[in-house]
Amino acid sequence: MLKTRPDGEVQPGIKWGPFTMRIPLIHLRFSLSDMLQGLAVAGATGMALVPYFMALLGLNFEEAVTMAMFHSVLISFSWMFFGDPYAPGWLTPAIPFVVAFITAPAYLGDHASQFQAMTALSLNFAFILIVLGVTGLGAKLITIVPNVFKGGIILGAAVAAFLRVTKDGDAANVFQSAPIAGTLGVAICLIFAFSKPLQALAINKKWLATILGFGLLPGFVIAGSVGYFTGEFQYNIRWEFLDVAASTASLWEKASPFAIGWPPIETFIASFPLALITYILFFGDVVTGNEMIEHAQTSRTDEKLELDSSRAHMATGIRNILMAIIAPFFATQGVLWTGIQVILLKRWAQGRDKVNSIYDSIGSFYAFGLPFLFLALPLVTLLEPLLPLALAVTLVLTAFACATLALSLVQDATERGAMVITAMAFSVFEPWIGLLVGLIVIAGLCGFQVFMPKKDS
Repeated sequence: MLKTRPDGEVQPGIKWGPFTMRIPLIHLRFSLSDMLQGLAVAGATGMALVPYFMALLGLNFEEAVTMAMFHSVLISFSWMFFGDPYAPGWLTPAIPFVVAFITAPAYLGDHASQFQAMTALSLNFAFILIVLGVTGLGAKLITIVPNVFKGGIILGAAVAAFLRVTKDGDAANVFQSAPIAGTLGVAICLIFAFSKPLQALAINKKWLATILGFGLLPGFVIAGSVGYFTGEFQYNIRWEFLDVAASTASLWEKASPFAIGWPPIETFIASFPLALITYILFFGDVVTGNEMIEHAQTSRTDEKLELDSSRAHMATGIRNILMAIIAPFFATQGVLWTGIQVILLKRWAQGRDKVNSIYDSIGSFYAFGLPFLFLALPLVTLLEPLLPLALAVTLVLTAFACATLALSLVQDATERGAMVITAMAFSVFEPWIGLLVGLIVIAGLCGFQVFMPKKDS
């Protein structure tokens, strides 16, 4: 029986400790429109890393799909078991850094060492999140990180992403593997997501606003159709279901630390700077998500959304621990999918007659956390040729968004220059070297005072 709430209250759920569990069809209603968009956008994007799993980590297609399925299920824990009011996703800006880390000479070609590096990254990150979440030190830590340094990290992720999608032979280089359809798909998605003239035109054109409301889906449909006729995308539909038991067993043997051994202490030490860098990205997502919700909350006084940064820290830390031992691939367990959060909040803000609770939209978009899409190989194989496109689109849109955000963080020309040097260091060197170079450059060019907390006036 569906639970209802009085106006102005929090959506009902089952409290456990600092968390709240909400059960589909009891505490969450079904939203068809959110589910249809989720199947297309979240499905293709959720499997966008499958080419990396296969090319870099030596997994076969079934194992790679199973790994993506586990990642999607764990992502859904965010709203289902922990009660966070965010549309969760990857820490996408960190993924180029992660790929560069596991393809360093120390790990390249040794798949067991690569998986151990992923486990070490995930556990380091979980440790940071849980400690800072439990103690409440997270908010204090971020205040001492100057904007120029944050901008360097974020811009470095943008540069690394652009380099990744243009690198010869890379799984994300759809411009090389499908030059016509891939370029068209990326261009359409980029324009639909960020074009100011198109957004202005849509104000008076209802049909255009409707198309833009589908987000990335039109770009995928057009690119997929064009790619079929140009021969760049080959569709080989498999009319069967994924053998979850077999693929899970083989994935466990190849990836889990319980099967291949735990990372050595040297790997934990080497990966810690990248985990710390990723924490800054995580905290930025928390701040962004909270600001978006607070803005939308003014339109929906009937549902109170509880914002708790400490809960978000602990919940994401627990998800990363689970991921580290089941299907380790770092940066796939973040707190916010910014683009989807915007879309879901926009509909939620239209009123209770459109959607009863934000959790209805989030739960339906992620199909209530159930991995039906991954189990049905006809759907998976239909999307399979589009996975390099999905990965390229994810990286390009992330790179554009990161670049615009980074450039807005600083106004001083010297800080802007220091930020660019820091960004290049992060994109071409190992994380700890990039961290060191950034600190030296910023301190030398901008002065040590930028690292000092600003006093209240």
